[in-house]
Amino acid sequence: MDIYSVSKLNNDIRAALEQQFGNVWLVGEVSNFAAPGSGHWYFTLKDDKAQIRCAMFRGNNQRAKIRPQNGVQVLVRARVTVYAPRGDYQLIVEHIEDAGQGLLQQQFEQLKAKLAAEGLFANERKRPLPESIRRVGVVTSPTGAAIQDILAVIKRRDPQLEVIIYPSSVQGEAAIPQLKHMLQSAFNRNEVDVLIVGRGGGSIEDLWCFNDESVARMLIDAPMPVISAVGHEIDFTICDFIADLRAPTPSAAAEVVSKDRSQSREQLRALHQRLMLAQQRKITQSQQQFRHIQIRLQQQHPQRQLQQQAQRADELQARATRAMQSQLQRLLQRESYFQSRLQALHPQKDLARYQSRLSDLQQRLSPAITRLLKQKTEQQRSIFQALNIVSPLNTLERGYAIVRDEQGKVVRDSEQAPAGTELNIRLAKGELKARSE
Repeated sequence: MDIYSVSKLNNDIRAALEQQFGNVWLVGEVSNFAAPGSGHWYFTLKDDKAQIRCAMFRGNNQRAKIRPQNGVQVLVRARVTVYAPRGDYQLIVEHIEDAGQGLLQQQFEQLKAKLAAEGLFANERKRPLPESIRRVGVVTSPTGAAIQDILAVIKRRDPQLEVIIYPSSVQGEAAIPQLKHMLQSAFNRNEVDVLIVGRGGGSIEDLWCFNDESVARMLIDAPMPVISAVGHEIDFTICDFIADLRAPTPSAAAEVVSKDRSQSREQLRALHQRLMLAQQRKITQSQQQFRHIQIRLQQQHPQRQLQQQAQRADELQARATRAMQSQLQRLLQRESYFQSRLQALHPQKDLARYQSRLSDLQQRLSPAITRLLKQKTEQQRSIFQALNIVSPLNTLERGYAIVRDEQGKVVRDSEQAPAGTELNIRLAKGELKARSE
């Protein structure tokens, strides 16, 4: 049985807790807050059934966005541990924030990661805005600042652009069902080229209806391109990531869908001026071409052309006659040359000489073959005589024999064949079996 000391037990419990839990997120109400001169914070987190002591050291609390106050709900990220000197189970807080905003931000990040993993934020699935926009739909509050900003920008830039408002609450508990109802109505009616969904700025709680998953998923099935224009430029919502285009403000969305008519008029005037200049240049070029063609017609009258062609034909005929005569003369000279060479190289001169040489070679060939055969026959006879001299068969003919043991080895010594050895004796004619004694 192990016997622990108090300090060892506390240290082992601390190690087990830190290893088991690591960092945790925790929501609770602050009580007994204390900030001594050391700069560290000490407080208790509690709910209606339990409480736990917390410590947040100066290095961490200097980065905190809020200072805890008794009775305030907070969200903390902390490390579970044990204060060994007193054996107190406590939290070492590393991050603290207001519970309401912290939980909403955490939910926002979780939903953002989920939809991104499904590929709903990918640029490939987003649609471009139409080249020509004649009617714009706006889903927003009819009394908010956002709709006033949108209408003011469109009136200034493109008064002919028609705007259809789909009124909906954009804040509070009623906002989500109203937004979904107006979006569905806009989709069913399908009467606009582009749909703007948005509102003015506010806190994360104010903008929360645009972070609702069901609202965001509805934008995916919109029959027209959707522009999200929620809050200020620094505000981002889930609808911003889902929409085909994100505008930093409602006014910016209105500028995207509208055309600056004053700029169009300037462009039209510039185009008209360019057209007049181009037309004048075209007329001048046509006049110059007409004068040039007149001069060419005078210079290239058909009668002049016929006279020149007739003279040209006479010249070509004379050149052709001279060329043919010259070519004929060259051919005749070549024919004479080749006839002379053929007579000089005729094979009849060498034929008799080669026939005489062939007859001489045939006469010399027969005696040479006879001498060679006789020489080879004598060589063969000498070889046979030499082989007979060294052949063991001749030795056997003189009365000798060859003795072999059971393994077929030649026996040259009696010690090689002890008593009882089976022997094979080869004679000049036939063989004998024997046994040594």
